[in-house]
Amino acid sequence: MTRFRNNGLMAYELVAMGGSWGGLAAYDRILPALPKDFPAAIVVVQHRAVDSHRGALTSYLQNRTALSVEEIGDKDPVVPGRVHLAPPDYHTIVEHGHFALSTEAAVHHSRPSIDVTFQTAADAYGERLIGVILTGANEDGAAGIAAISRNGGVTIAQNPETADKPTMPRAAIATGAVQRVAELDEIGPLLVELCGAGSPNTRSAA
Repeated sequence: MTRFRNNGLMAYELVAMGGSWGGLAAYDRILPALPKDFPAAIVVVQHRAVDSHRGALTSYLQNRTALSVEEIGDKDPVVPGRVHLAPPDYHTIVEHGHFALSTEAAVHHSRPSIDVTFQTAADAYGERLIGVILTGANEDGAAGIAAISRNGGVTIAQNPETADKPTMPRAAIATGAVQRVAELDEIGPLLVELCGAGSPNTRSAA
């Protein structure tokens, strides 16, 4: 496992997080640790049913973070300090400065696919990207983590031994591209440290 290449001067612009089975519990532990002044944009790719209520996951995450949470629309801008949520039944493609949505075939039986988002984000943001792979029951995200590493970004995986479903983080780790294996409670503070944000705030009561 390699060390982070960050020398303290790199300004990370985007954090890409992917999860499946058990993902909601993972975000419960990560998002509250991020302060209101978190400087990077965040894109969350969570596997979910096509017929899931479009606003339910957005509301769920919003209640757990001081950051603004919005579901991604085609051509939406990448906004620093915002949690951008991949919509169901579309792949979220990352281009520098904005997102695009695609209805191409599912990858690992999933649309949205973590691999699609991570791979396109790696191409767009290179060394200014942090990739985080979380609990899940398939191997989606492993190829994306490898792409982030090849392009100079930082790669983090949840410890599979304490994940609800270990398949996804294990597959990412097996690529040899994961730089840090972390417990859920370590990931939020680690993102704050890497991105140079202030002290974590408790979420607002609003």
